[in-house]
Amino acid sequence: MKPLSARHAWHLPLLAVLLGFCLQAVAEEEDPDALPRAQMLRQEGVMHHRRGDYEAAADTFRRSIESFPTAEAHTYLGYSLSFMGRVDEAIAECKKAIAIDPDYGNPYNDIGNYLYGLGRLDEAIAWLEKATVAERYCCYEYPHFNLGRVWLKKGEYALAAQAFRRALDYDPDYQPARLGLEHVLQLENPT
Repeated sequence: MKPLSARHAWHLPLLAVLLGFCLQAVAEEEDPDALPRAQMLRQEGVMHHRRGDYEAAADTFRRSIESFPTAEAHTYLGYSLSFMGRVDEAIAECKKAIAIDPDYGNPYNDIGNYLYGLGRLDEAIAWLEKATVAERYCCYEYPHFNLGRVWLKKGEYALAAQAFRRALDYDPDYQPARLGLEHVLQLENPT
C-alpha cells in the first residue's frame, strides 16, 4: 500500500474522531445502557483505587471497558496497573486510551510519568509535551510539573524553572510546582 502524502495525512485525526463517534453511536444503538454502566463501573474502580485495592480497581476498569470502552477507563486501568508495578501494561492501556480519544490529555501525562520512573527521560519529554497541548485536560499544571521534574533530573535548571513556573501559571497554589521551583532556584543560586 502506498504511504499517505503530507497533503492527505491531515485527514487521519479527523477520521479517527469520526470513527470514534460512529462506533459510539453503534454501541449505544445496540445497548443504550452500555455507556452509563461503563461510567458507573469506572467510578467504582476509582473508589477501589483510592482505597488501595488496585487489583479490584483494575478488574472493575476492565469490566467498564468491556461494557463500553472509553479513554478514561483505559487510562485509569493503566494507573492501577502502574501501582502494581506493571508499567509496560500501564503504558499500553494509555496508548489504547489515546487511540480512542487523542484529545484526552491524561494518558499522555501518565505515559510521560511512567517513562520518567523508568529513567527514559527523553521519551518522557515527548509525551509530556503532548499532554501540555491536549485539547481535553483538566489539570495542565501536572504535565508542566512533570516536565520540570524531567528537566531537573537532566540538570537543565533553566528549563526546569520554566516548566515549574508554567505549572504555577495554571495553578498558583500547586505546592509541588512551588517546591520544585524553589529547589531549582536554590541549585542555581546557592547561598
